[in-house]
This record gives sequence, structure tokens and C-alpha cells, in this order.
Amino acid sequence: MKIKQSIAFFLLLVVILNANAQQKKFQVHTVAFYNFENLFDTINNPNNDEEWTPTGAQHWTSEKYKQKIQNLARVLSQIGTGENPNSPTLIGGSEIENRGVLEDLVKDPQLINSDYGIVHFDSPDKRGIDVALLYQKKHFQPTSYINIPLLIYRKDSKAKEKDSKETAEDKADNDKIVVDAKERVYTRDILLVTGFLDGDEVNVMVNHWPSRSGGEKKSSPFREEAGRLDRKIMDSIYKSNPNAKIINMGDLNDGTYNKSVKEGVGAKLKKSEVKEFGVYNPFEEMARKGNASLFYRDAGDIFDQIMVSETLIKTDYSSFRYWKAGIYNKPFMITTTGQYKGYPLRHTANEVGFSDHFPVYIYLIKEVK
Repeated sequence: MKIKQSIAFFLLLVVILNANAQQKKFQVHTVAFYNFENLFDTINNPNNDEEWTPTGAQHWTSEKYKQKIQNLARVLSQIGTGENPNSPTLIGGSEIENRGVLEDLVKDPQLINSDYGIVHFDSPDKRGIDVALLYQKKHFQPTSYINIPLLIYRKDSKAKEKDSKETAEDKADNDKIVVDAKERVYTRDILLVTGFLDGDEVNVMVNHWPSRSGGEKKSSPFREEAGRLDRKIMDSIYKSNPNAKIINMGDLNDGTYNKSVKEGVGAKLKKSEVKEFGVYNPFEEMARKGNASLFYRDAGDIFDQIMVSETLIKTDYSSFRYWKAGIYNKPFMITTTGQYKGYPLRHTANEVGFSDHFPVYIYLIKEVK
């Protein structure tokens, strides 16, 4: 009899706890990253952008540029709306020519009501492409921001000989590594923005690591150095504030399994593996399940990643914590015919597409009492 009473009491307790849990309310923010793929205006500036002008190879007219802006705004306005009706509060972006194109983007009718602010710096990248952060002013207030240079150098003294032997595919790569006489590899800076997300201090890093031009193996040391720099930045943040919340996002041009991510940044597959000051990468499990944010040489992979610090995966939801992640790849963003069926719908001679990458996102949640 006592056993039956104990079971009944336990079941009643479960019902009560479930009822209380269902009554809990959470505030949700979406954080996204998107490689905008060649977001250039039509003006010929001194940054090797001749291709993206009306008389250039892409015949990049005002009409095409406006369509590109509309396409990107359509995607950005919808990312994460399956769980959160608001468009992303924070958006990291890459392959951006200048601040002007971002101003056009946030003024698009599909985004203008979100009232996005912009943090952008010009990078030394030879193509003139940069990274940036867009943020909803009503939810995020930046307190500091800085662009941190990635200083890497080609160690191979025969670099010029290698360049002369590059393949036709490498020559067509619009993200080729460019070096000067001192063999420095000119690439994108890392953007670090600190601010308050509805009262919680958050640090956001936006990356676009060196490409795989010349081959994955030969270019890997550049991305490994980028990973180590990311780790140094995170450690410096922790030195100032051991409880800092850090979001590290970007197009890494490496998969979740590569040395740059696993050893450089120190990202872990499972939350249980993440120790104090560690990093959790939710996209590693997604990659293992066959998901992809792009297709590189006919193989799907996840180069676009958002990693979070150990402080964001705690189970106390009194402040913002990581909830879950996703890749935004709706049918209208996907090529439906031909050789590249199933790939992201990018720009071609006959169509102004979206990007050769799908955007990625995470949700942050906080209990509302």
C-alpha cells in the first residue's frame, strides 16, 4: 500500500513540476552569420573591384545590385523566425565591400523596421572585402569595438613559383590569397564587439579566415594561425572578465573537424567536454549528421560556424544562454536544376542569386520572471 502511495505521490509531483515548467517564459534572441558573397556596389573603387562594375566581367548594374540587396534582406528578415518572430538581433557578415553597401542593406524595406546599427572596419584584404556586425539598436548597445589584424606570412620561399603553377580552378578562385614582396598574406581582420544584450554583457567575434586557394593542405597553416589568434582574443577577454560571455562566428574556410577549429580555437563536440574558459561548437554534430552550409569541390561541409563560450552553456537561465543552432536553407535559396542542383543559389550571368553559402544561426534564451 505504501509503495502505491509513494508512486502516486511521485506522479503527482511530476505533474506539478511539468506544469510549473510550462509556465516559465523565456526571452529569445537569434544570432546569425551570413557570407554575403561579393556584396559590391557598382562604383569603381581602388580595391580591385573592376569586375563588379557595369563594364566589368560581371556587368554589375544598379538593377542587379538592388536585386542582390533585396535578396539578402529577404533572407536576413526570416532567419530563425521558426522559433522567434523577430529577425536576428545580431548578424555577422562577410564579403562586404564597404559600409555603404551595409547602409543600403539595413534600409531595405524588409529590414528597416528592425533598425539595425552597423559596426564595420576596412580590412587590408586585397579584394577589399571585410567583415561586419549588424545589431538591433533596441536590444544591443555596443560599448567597444576593434578590428584585430591577422598577421600571417608565407614561409615558402618558392611562393611565386607555386603561383605560376596554380590550376585553372585556383585562377578562377575569387578569394585568392595575395602577398607582397615581404610574403605577408593579406586577409580579413577579426572584428571584436563588446556590448549589452538586454542588460547582459556579450562579446562577439566575427571572422572570415583565409581561403583554401592553392590547396587545403598548403593553405591550412594560415587558418591554423587564425584559430590561434581567436583563442588569444578569447583568453584576453577572460583575463579581464572570467565570467565573460563570448560568441565566436564566421566563415572559417575550414570544417568543424579541422585543426584550426579543434586545436586552434579548442572547440568541443559535446557540452560535457567543455571545461572552464572552453568553447562549444554546436555545428560539429550537425556536420557529422551530413548537414552543410556550402559545397566545396562537390562535397558538402560547414565552413560557417557559431561557437559559444562555456559561460553560455550553463543551465542557469537567469542570464542569456545558448539554446540551439540551425542552418537556414529554405527552398527559394537553393538551386533547383542543372549541375549544381541542391547547392546554394548564387549569382550567375543569368540570375542574381543570394550567396554560395547558407547562413547559420543560434538562439540565446533567458528566463523572464
